[in-house]
Amino acid sequence: MLRATVSKPDAAEGDILGDEAYIQLITPEGERVENPAFDPAVADIDKSKLADLYEDMVVIRRIDTEATALQRQGQLALWPPLLGQEASQIGSVRALRDDDYAVPSYRENGVAFIRGVSAEDLMRTWKGYAHGSWDPQLHNLAIPNVIIGAQTLHAVGYAMGIQRDGAKSASLAYFGDGATSQGDVNEALVFSAAYQAPVVFFCQNNHWAISEPVRLQAKRQIADRSPGFGVPSLRVDGNDVLAVLAATRVALERAYSGGGPTFIEAVTYRMGPHTTSDDPTKYRTSDEVAEWKTKDPITRVEKHLEKLGAFDEKLQSRVKAKADAVAAELRSKCIGMPKPGPLSMFENVQVEDNPVLERQRAQYAAYLEMFEGEE
Repeated sequence: MLRATVSKPDAAEGDILGDEAYIQLITPEGERVENPAFDPAVADIDKSKLADLYEDMVVIRRIDTEATALQRQGQLALWPPLLGQEASQIGSVRALRDDDYAVPSYRENGVAFIRGVSAEDLMRTWKGYAHGSWDPQLHNLAIPNVIIGAQTLHAVGYAMGIQRDGAKSASLAYFGDGATSQGDVNEALVFSAAYQAPVVFFCQNNHWAISEPVRLQAKRQIADRSPGFGVPSLRVDGNDVLAVLAATRVALERAYSGGGPTFIEAVTYRMGPHTTSDDPTKYRTSDEVAEWKTKDPITRVEKHLEKLGAFDEKLQSRVKAKADAVAAELRSKCIGMPKPGPLSMFENVQVEDNPVLERQRAQYAAYLEMFEGEE
């Protein structure tokens, strides 16, 4: 059983994170666990809405497996699998409002899909056809960040902007357990606490920073780190979509109300490789993977829906049809994607063109002209 801790600010500050030290609302066996502190945050999630969350997870798993296959077939240059982390991504992104701003790392392709990014845009970066695949302003979602931990500073800066605008929204930064050892993440925590910025730090602890196990870099729970910076934290079962949704909603409400930043450690597991260039069999055991399969985020919701009498043939057919359609579109858009011209690398680099960028474009265009007529 996964354990979860809630680190709280001083009582005088008005803690709203609850007194429970364990946050799990659906067990791996599909049993519903009562939690007075966090049940109110998901009181609106009835059987129908839980089925929708289930569909989301099945669809993004299908996106992941399809994209992995496309990479193996030479259609993508690289792909960072999210297999096993569906509950963490869906539970957190479904907690966001449209006016909230999400700042992902490189693994949150499920988050991007739910924020409305098209199949073609989802694939473009991983095919090597663009520096960034979508318009951040259109989806309130930053483009993927490969520099480990840097996006946490971006999220805090955006949150400080929200604060100065007087808006009642928040930003949410995604990162992994390995990123918590980076200086950028620690600096982001300092700034967020100093300015009480409306930001949620969402750490998906998937147990492996490439080939380094989390136990080597974290001698205590990762959620124990942020209180030292003055940022309250909570630890949640990252394979429980309902618990993740509840925890993220609570943290966001705290941000909306002026309570400042919150750190969430979602304990999950990366079932696949770090990226498609990685071989996880070199550094972890099959027994470890088998153990985590028993905690599968999708299977536990199936079991819970069965207990509710809601996992019927109609739902299964609906979900399969949606997953099949999304996968077919993903494959079609990826294979049929037109190759960009070489000068397109200068597009969308900065908000406005400037003399330096124009000079570089002209120099590269002159270079390309040297090869005209050659095959």
